[in-house]
Amino acid sequence: MRVLAVALLAAAPLNYARIYLADLLPRSVSRVLYLDSDLLVVDDVARLWATDLGPDAALAAPEYCHANFTSYFTDAFWSHPEYSSIFTNRGRAPCYFNTGVMVIDLDRWRAGGYTVKLEYWMEVQKQEARIYELGSLPPFLLVFAGEVKAVEHRWNQHGLGGDNVAGQCRELHPGPVSLLHWSGKGKPWLRLDAGRPCPLDALWAPYDLLRRRGARDDLLAAVA
Repeated sequence: MRVLAVALLAAAPLNYARIYLADLLPRSVSRVLYLDSDLLVVDDVARLWATDLGPDAALAAPEYCHANFTSYFTDAFWSHPEYSSIFTNRGRAPCYFNTGVMVIDLDRWRAGGYTVKLEYWMEVQKQEARIYELGSLPPFLLVFAGEVKAVEHRWNQHGLGGDNVAGQCRELHPGPVSLLHWSGKGKPWLRLDAGRPCPLDALWAPYDLLRRRGARDDLLAAVA
């Protein structure tokens, strides 16, 4: 059995690459730790990697059950009896989870045909009705919400991106922190370049390779 940790760039169209990890990686790879590129891990990531998925879960992630789950889908979705009944027979009530940090059992993913299930909802969105507004997140909620193995919130302090246009900055959520995630419309590297950083962007700055002396040239040389 082989295991592999994977980090992918969080930018369209690569937002959708996470859906195809089971196809992109060799079948000998049985577990993936997916991390977006707009985050910093400040703890031993092996602890997250070792998450126990239980007897049947294919995916583990921090859940946020206080979030307004219904807001991620349109009236066209909730008014359609077949679509809206998708959550009826889940193991428990569906909760929002952020797809920027996920532990995935690829063997269970393949056995459950989850790529096809995700593609089904994307096809509904494209061909039949606009059932959600955001890009790659809602299909994951439709397929997995209510059946996710919950992980401690410390492993995804998300939403730190705020909104660059609105000049909105975010603070840390209460509690311990193992991973800082600048999800949202704003990104720390853009604010740093513009000279208008949010307070937490100072934590990102030391790891921004393109801002470090000589790092830009080294990076370009490495990929040339």
